[in-house]
Amino acid sequence: MPSSTRPCVPRDVPPHDPAGASRGSRGIERSITRDPIALFGELLDATPSVAILRTIDGCAREIAIRRWLGAACPVDERVLDRADGPVLDVGCGPGRHLHALARRGAIGVGVELSPTAVRHARAGGAVVLERSIFDVPVTRHWRSALLLDGNVGIGGDPVALLVRLAELLHTDGRVLVELDPPGGSWPPGRGATMVRIESADQASRWFPWAWVTADGIDAVARAAGMVVSECWCDGGRHFCALTSS
Repeated sequence: MPSSTRPCVPRDVPPHDPAGASRGSRGIERSITRDPIALFGELLDATPSVAILRTIDGCAREIAIRRWLGAACPVDERVLDRADGPVLDVGCGPGRHLHALARRGAIGVGVELSPTAVRHARAGGAVVLERSIFDVPVTRHWRSALLLDGNVGIGGDPVALLVRLAELLHTDGRVLVELDPPGGSWPPGRGATMVRIESADQASRWFPWAWVTADGIDAVARAAGMVVSECWCDGGRHFCALTSS
């Protein structure tokens, strides 16, 4: 999945592997030795019918490969209406938000670790830095940063990620964040967990990820020295804007 930090990825399966977590829905054993970034890149090129993100607790949700490879939808476009340029798209993946910004004549730059995702984004004309967000030079000229498609969970530490973005943003800049629905019903509990990418016959190594819900963002923002300036729901998706406190 799109990523712009280099999380510490365990080389081995965690000791807790619930029944079925190392198998497909039909009990097919999967290899668990794949690098997450490499497997994500292969999925982008293959556009499989099924790709999921599984938590260490055994829960799973679909990875929206086809949507990410497509054009920005009306909900995406309305989020981008709130993005003043220049825009930094963190974990930009194959670049649909950057392509939409370019069609508007707005300046946008992506940050992405997956070479395949970078290739897809650049093929559509996007400017992308193939590196970690923590390796982006601090210029403080970015007016907006995007953490969409769940990318607030990159690296498993939303607070550290937001602190880093606050260092990069202009003093009046803001972060536009996509959130999970309130209630935290998926995955079980809230906060950081271990996840892996699964296709029909392959699985990545486990790596840290996190979810932030619409009713949990205030605490995360405060811990990062930010405030929630706006929250909204559109098309069943939840968003907020964060500014420095």
